[in-house]
Formats: sequence, C-alpha cells, structure tokens
Amino acid sequence: LSMKGRLPWPVIGKIRNDFGESRHEGKMRWQGVTIDSAEGQKVYAIHHGQIVYADWFRGLGLLTIIDHADGFMSLYAHNSSLEKDLGEWVTPGMEIATVGRSGGNTKISLYFEIRRNGKPTDPMLWCK
Repeated sequence: LSMKGRLPWPVIGKIRNDFGESRHEGKMRWQGVTIDSAEGQKVYAIHHGQIVYADWFRGLGLLTIIDHADGFMSLYAHNSSLEKDLGEWVTPGMEIATVGRSGGNTKISLYFEIRRNGKPTDPMLWCK
C-alpha cells in the first residue's frame, strides 16, 4: 500500500505501549498501541473506508472498525462515544468517535490497531 508511513494518527496523545510488547505477565502481546489522550478528544479516521463495526465489544468497550479495502482494517477501542454508524463511509480526518475509557480500561486512552488480511501490523510503520 502506498500509504505506508504517511497515514495520520487517529488522535493526539502519547503512545503508552509498543506493538508486540508483552502484556498480562507475558501471556499475551499488544496487537496495537494505546494512546493516552484527554477524555472527549476527537478520534479521526486514518484513511477512507466503510464502518463495519460500531458497537460495544467485551474488553474493548465502544469499538469502531473501518474496512479500508485491499485487506486493510483499522480498529479504535475504549471510546466514550461513537460518531458513525455501521455501513457509513468515512474519509481521512473525519471524526468517528471520542476518547474515553469504556470496556474496563483504567486510563483515558484510545486503543488502536491496523490489520492487514486479519493480522495485526505495527501502526508505527503506517502512521507519521
């Protein structure tokens, strides 16, 4: 994909964990990054696509997933609100949610993943 290294981050904030970093006493690895931000901060779509999930998901809280075609998807979790509905089309920079701590998250932050053909890929390689 020609957008590698050129996509915007979905929210302004500080990245708290690295992709692939160990979690839960080494039993699991992070499949994305957690970005600490302010409650209610706008979360933006990183690329054009269609909303394929916009609802509560156990462990991830209010979750939005965008299908960007060609096997690419982005996932945005622990939101305090969802601004787009299932089936809606979005463009880069369009507000899709607001930052929160739903789904048992202890700190106000956005959990963000990029997947290619269902496999998590490091967002640091895609976003600038």
